[in-house]
Amino acid sequence: MKKIVAWKSLPEDVLAYLQQHADVVQADPARPDAFVAALREADGGIGASVRITPAMLEGATRLKALSTISVGFDQFDVADLTRRGIVLAHTPDVLTESTADTVFSLILASARRVVELAEWVKAGHWQRSIGPAQFGVDVQGKTLGIVGLGRIGGAVARRAALGFNMRVLYTNRSANPEAEAAYGARRVELPELLASADFVCLQVPLTAQTRHLIGARELASMKKSAILINASRGAIVDEAALIEALGNGTIHGAGLDVFEQEPLAADSPLLKMANVVALPHIGSATHETRHAMARNAAENLVAALAGTLTTNIVNRDVLQR
Repeated sequence: MKKIVAWKSLPEDVLAYLQQHADVVQADPARPDAFVAALREADGGIGASVRITPAMLEGATRLKALSTISVGFDQFDVADLTRRGIVLAHTPDVLTESTADTVFSLILASARRVVELAEWVKAGHWQRSIGPAQFGVDVQGKTLGIVGLGRIGGAVARRAALGFNMRVLYTNRSANPEAEAAYGARRVELPELLASADFVCLQVPLTAQTRHLIGARELASMKKSAILINASRGAIVDEAALIEALGNGTIHGAGLDVFEQEPLAADSPLLKMANVVALPHIGSATHETRHAMARNAAENLVAALAGTLTTNIVNRDVLQR
């Protein structure tokens, strides 16, 4: 019987499903020697939020498939997995809507100062009718710039255009005619998007090309009234440059669900800024979506080990080997 290593706690029904197809061994990445030893004896692996390096896979000659419980796959060296003939699967579809909800909650919370003013009320500062010092800015009718109009970006565009009558600009490697037809989205180059958008929303994966895609120069090219939204990967933004831009008024504010180092350090300057909404990487964190992701990842892994997986494959080149 095949052996699977799980490095994340799984829902009982998902674990039971995997156990119908293989022996499942729970391994703790916090014990690296035991974790690597388990990988070397496994045919497949499933988990999330742990970097799997090439060195960890040396000697893992039985390993044929890894399945991440996430849409992002920057925790893996994809080229190395392909060289080894290991299929990498992910879960891109099931988290789209819940993540888009999180993105739009950051837009609304940042614009209307929801977190800041909720704390202001709890602190007992609401003594009379509020004035301009507590005013936010409108979302309705503004311009949203989406950097990366894939599944999640498209779901955000739908909320923006149909729900809030927003003008949608986007950058993407290729045109998205469906979004253009349905939401009036217009494809532009990044400099035009940054200069025009009231809200700049980052929805690209983390790659060598997108690391620090938004730095000091890009932030300086945005409107002073603009708000940056990042719920993709923290390292897409140069965090030091963002802190400086927020502190000196280069941009109006930021809504962030991801950071260069996670968890975010308790002494981060971002946590002291009233114009920052900071969340603990909750993009897909609902009971329903996280369960669906775990089930999808388990099904991906079982199919990959059986040689029948045709969707959700990160490194399709491995199938040509």
